[in-house]
Amino acid sequence: MRLVKSLDFRRWVLMGAAALGIAVPGVVTTLGGPAHAGASLEERKLPMRFSWVACPQHCRGWISAVGIVTADSPRDFDEFAHGRQLGGATIVLDSSGGSVNDSIALGRRWRDLGLLTTVGTSMQTRTAQGDRSSVLPEAYCESMCVFLLLSGKTRYVPEAAHVRVHQIWMGDRADDARAASYTAQDLMIVERDVGRLAKYTFDMGGTGDLLSLSLNVPPWEDLHELSREELQLTNIVTTDALAAVLPQTGSPVAPVAELKGKPVPDRFVGSAGETEANPQPQKTTKTAEAMAPSGAVAATVPAK
Repeated sequence: MRLVKSLDFRRWVLMGAAALGIAVPGVVTTLGGPAHAGASLEERKLPMRFSWVACPQHCRGWISAVGIVTADSPRDFDEFAHGRQLGGATIVLDSSGGSVNDSIALGRRWRDLGLLTTVGTSMQTRTAQGDRSSVLPEAYCESMCVFLLLSGKTRYVPEAAHVRVHQIWMGDRADDARAASYTAQDLMIVERDVGRLAKYTFDMGGTGDLLSLSLNVPPWEDLHELSREELQLTNIVTTDALAAVLPQTGSPVAPVAELKGKPVPDRFVGSAGETEANPQPQKTTKTAEAMAPSGAVAATVPAK
């Protein structure tokens, strides 16, 4: 499954794919409206990129994860993690979502490593005192990103962050979902991936309320932004303390921009009889998200 992307971007991708004769089998998507502005929005349209943000003096650093989850993302993360001691590290998310099954696989990897999660935009600036790393709290975690957020052993969401959810859907019919036609095979794919997502959610410590809130938002409506109360209700947030995910070491000067907010709970996922990272491809479905410029084929994605 793929994470949410702007409608304009999805149309652009579909037009490009059509012109090249590209077809992506077995994909359900999650669609979403525009969320960011400027350079950050452009980065969020690209396949997910992982980078290590070092703190020269006052904190231990963190992993920045920006962009859309594609079929390549689990492998890309494994390559990034190779040779690094990432156990217990923090991942700072800024993402519109992406492939459902690949997000599930990635989230399980993160939980196995005991990673911590939060939402934010990582920044590095040069000052007279040297390089400085910070996290800006106004960032977006949408669609399947919310379930990646849920994979954190400890999860924090700043007040200024936007955590938004919606249904999964067939990606090639999300722009006009009500007018499209669907086969029994299409319904089977969606229900299969809803089941996987539900299992994952409970495995990660999320609640049924997260599934309920997500599955109540059809593709023709705007994404639902979780309130502070809903972040607690769904168990996405597990801490109100920024220091629980971005600890500082021995400095009165905070190396991280203030994230005044409370943690957010996690999400769901699962598989029945199939490997989550390698779901069996289906014939007749494709998704705009799956056709992001990564050259990969994905599975299901939230539908906005």
